[in-house]
Amino acid sequence: MSRGASTTLAQVALLARRAVYRTLRQPAQIVFPLAFPLILLAVNASGLEAATDLPGFPSESYLDFALAIPFMQGALFAALNGGQDLARDIESGFLDRLAMTPMSGAALLAGQLGGALLMGIASAMLYLLVGVIFGVGIAAGPVGALVLLALAVATSFAFACLGTFVALRAGSGEAVQGFFPLFFVLLFLSSAFFPRDLIAQDWFQTVATYNPVSYLVEGIRSLVIFGWDGQALAQAFGIAAAATALFLALSSRALRTRLVRT
Repeated sequence: MSRGASTTLAQVALLARRAVYRTLRQPAQIVFPLAFPLILLAVNASGLEAATDLPGFPSESYLDFALAIPFMQGALFAALNGGQDLARDIESGFLDRLAMTPMSGAALLAGQLGGALLMGIASAMLYLLVGVIFGVGIAAGPVGALVLLALAVATSFAFACLGTFVALRAGSGEAVQGFFPLFFVLLFLSSAFFPRDLIAQDWFQTVATYNPVSYLVEGIRSLVIFGWDGQALAQAFGIAAAATALFLALSSRALRTRLVRT
């Protein structure tokens, strides 16, 4: 390994450790993102169980169908928390001080995302464990459960990159919080709570069809309900990878613009 690559990895490790410790020192960034999706899952699973009686509903248990929702909500919280942490660094001047060091932009972005990635892994493991404890079966088996975790973490990382881009463009925590309801709208206007082919409203079905969140949800759901669905998994991993690449590129550009501006 070259000296430059080794230096970059050391920079990433240093900033990632700082991001992880900062997350662990803020209980609100841990407890609420972990607890709220599970509470909402319990409410939905009990209140919408009757939906499984509809002809063509893909599962006999609404809990099996809805298990994908907490993974998406966890990804949304990753975007919010990661963006807010970076926005605080901008507001406090920490980013300006880093600009005067040999720290590379790539190391800065990768390190800043460390805390969000940690929460993505922890939350995905918790949601899957709770689902299995309460009787959710993973149709794809143990290997499918590992693929589910990988997809959930990839989705969380993609949303964290989006939150990073918003923070770099806006430069304030309030702006990041302002975007959070828009992220939730994407979730509610997807197939998260109801299968696309059973949505009666044409406009809602059309929006859900063009909403990329639907395919992320359906990729996770396919492993739980159907087993191995190559098309659903390819679409989900493809969207997560494309979103990560897009928002990392936009974040890198926004970072260069901000450092030049400061």
